[in-house]
Amino acid sequence: MDSNYYKDYFDLERNHWWFLARNKIIKAQVEELFTGKGESLKIINVGVATGATSEMLANFGEVTSIEFEQDCIDFTKSKIDIDIQIGSILDLKYPDETFDLVFSFDVIEHVENDQLAASELIRVCKKGGFVFITVPAFMSIWSQHDVINHHFKRYLISEIHVLFSNVLTRKYVSYFNFPLSIPIFIVRFFDRLFPGFIKRKKTDSDCDLAPNPWLNKLFYEIFKSERVFIKRKFHFPFGVSIMGIWQK
Repeated sequence: MDSNYYKDYFDLERNHWWFLARNKIIKAQVEELFTGKGESLKIINVGVATGATSEMLANFGEVTSIEFEQDCIDFTKSKIDIDIQIGSILDLKYPDETFDLVFSFDVIEHVENDQLAASELIRVCKKGGFVFITVPAFMSIWSQHDVINHHFKRYLISEIHVLFSNVLTRKYVSYFNFPLSIPIFIVRFFDRLFPGFIKRKKTDSDCDLAPNPWLNKLFYEIFKSERVFIKRKFHFPFGVSIMGIWQK
């Protein structure tokens, strides 16, 4: 991401509806995988940004946090007490089969060689362990939001299956953020059709588009409601993002 963006990103990860709801959904899925097992898990979280996901995952075990940008690491450590190691998803400095849980939330789209990124996540996962990823969906809704976040692409389910499902046992792979996908598609369509039509306040990301606290709460509740459907393993036909969980 842009060097100044992560300073705003810290607040976004902890207050914006999209991050809050996404993390609620992720946490519910991890709880379902390990409820009642009473084990302390060895976890790696690759691409932690400003650390909110690692704070959440610490409820489940010992978390190794990896981030690519040293400036982002320094900034995050100045804000919260967290150990973050510098590293790349393309070259994880850990032996094969080190971790019970391997997470990478909205990271794979940041690298051109996504096949290598996927193979590294798979490599460091223990046999019987899980790989859990999220990525943005559909190049048709590419926007300035993707540019400022330094994305290489947005994905289709079929492309994610090629990266992971041909190697690992699929537990759940689906589009998500479904109810809000239509308005997001419309906003981004007009943003491409009429550049400058959509006014963003600070970061040029879509996170600037719903600054009203009431709207933030409403969108949070709508997105968070998907937990019920995902728990029942419902597969959404489309959405803004993709979630994938596999077992090795």
